[in-house]
Amino acid sequence: MAAAGLLRATLTLLTGGALAQALPLLLGPWLARLYSPQEFGIYHLFAAVAANIAVVACARYEFALPLAADAREADALRRLGLVLLAGATVLCALGAALWAWMGAASWPLWLPLSVAVLGALSLATLWATRGQRFRALAGARVLQHGGGAAAQVAAGVAQGGVHGLIAAPIAAALAALALLRLPLGRGASTGSADELKAAARRHREFPLLNTPHAFLGALQDTLTMALITAQLGAAAGGAWGLALRYLKAPATLVGGALSQALYPRLASAGGITAEARHTVRRAMLALAAIAAPLVLLLWIFGPDLFAWAFGERWREAGELARALALYIGVHFVASPLAVVTMAWGAQAWALKLALIGQGAFLAALALGLQLGSLAAAGWAVSIATAAYFGWYFFKLATWPVAPVAPEAGA
Repeated sequence: MAAAGLLRATLTLLTGGALAQALPLLLGPWLARLYSPQEFGIYHLFAAVAANIAVVACARYEFALPLAADAREADALRRLGLVLLAGATVLCALGAALWAWMGAASWPLWLPLSVAVLGALSLATLWATRGQRFRALAGARVLQHGGGAAAQVAAGVAQGGVHGLIAAPIAAALAALALLRLPLGRGASTGSADELKAAARRHREFPLLNTPHAFLGALQDTLTMALITAQLGAAAGGAWGLALRYLKAPATLVGGALSQALYPRLASAGGITAEARHTVRRAMLALAAIAAPLVLLLWIFGPDLFAWAFGERWREAGELARALALYIGVHFVASPLAVVTMAWGAQAWALKLALIGQGAFLAALALGLQLGSLAAAGWAVSIATAAYFGWYFFKLATWPVAPVAPEAGA
């Protein structure tokens, strides 16, 4: 994909992402008044667990789709992902029943449906990315994120409580899945089961390396919600969830659009070339230029902005936003760069580094929580992650370029 093509694809996805994020951001103050911090705390705990499982439900084989050699291999990867997703959904149904029984609550029973829909949507997204169907991808993001927030408002007006908060995003994700039109059957290019095994073997680094990486990354969110809820209560979990929902919205918007356009370009570059490394450096600088003023805004106005937008009972979330500003800034830059190590075949290195980063994050969070406030936890997380991501950016920017093979006869 040429530079102009990358720009057009990014702008298309960015436009869809802007619309997708606009509704949640605009409706957020209404949602904060329809639902209590306790209800938000339960919802964000459920959402973290569902995302934690869904992100690995296809064993990450969907991320191998842009690397597939031909349409036949891509179809084999698609079918392999669907088989694995079906197995994960069955296991989730058993786990959800146990969770509901132990907690004497019915809302965990939404878990298998949520995992199935989110896993299928991830598969559909990478299927459409391989086909470079950027308009469909943009529309799906609008349906999933914007439609989910609108549905949550409708559920809140109907006094749906926690069940409404959970069911609304699932319905929106189903609509996005329908728009992307993921083939669910065997397909016209179907071969034997041996083709599935061959595709699985060829791309085995995704389940072996990328799956634990993705799972541990999502597990960080799950453990974060569990630690906060256990230490400070569900209301504190709700404040953390609301703050992160808003603070990470820019990263979701810009990062998601850039990564979906950047991944195919790096994957087709034929290796780690000087041009590919220059593209990554340029992306980092552009993202940093956007992140810096956002960090300053939160440092200066964070608590007052949250109290004004969501009501005085959410001021604690604003204090947390100020403390997390530096973390949000470096995360904004890092978020779309996750595809770089996949395209460069450096997933083993990325996994090792991610383990260090996640350990630092959770250790800093636990240390801050021991001081008895969300703000203290936020400052500790910001300091730890700034050091971690600084090293990550340096390594990507100075990644060794693959040597060019000499021409024949030279």
